[in-house]
Amino acid sequence: MLHQRIEELLEAPASGAAAPSLAHLEATLTDGYAEALALEAERSRIERRIGEVAGRVDEPSEAGATEEIVALARKLTHAEGELGNLRAMLQRLNARTRALRHATIV
Repeated sequence: MLHQRIEELLEAPASGAAAPSLAHLEATLTDGYAEALALEAERSRIERRIGEVAGRVDEPSEAGATEEIVALARKLTHAEGELGNLRAMLQRLNARTRALRHATIV
């Protein structure tokens, strides 16, 4: 949903009646940065859990540890991909927002 909102803003005209307002761009940037922070927190939780499980992988009672590490590694890869994509989109949206902000000042 957020990715779609950002894409729509990036594809919208830069000026004219159909152009998004500065407030709308800034609000979406704020939402995007909040989502990026949530993804970073999720990535940190996954990394921490991988460390916890890896520390017990040789224990006999931890027979499923390897499978859990594999599942966590997949989640980590997904979260990192999402974060990278979101950061790239936010960078483009931020540039557009700065340009609009500059245009309204001048």
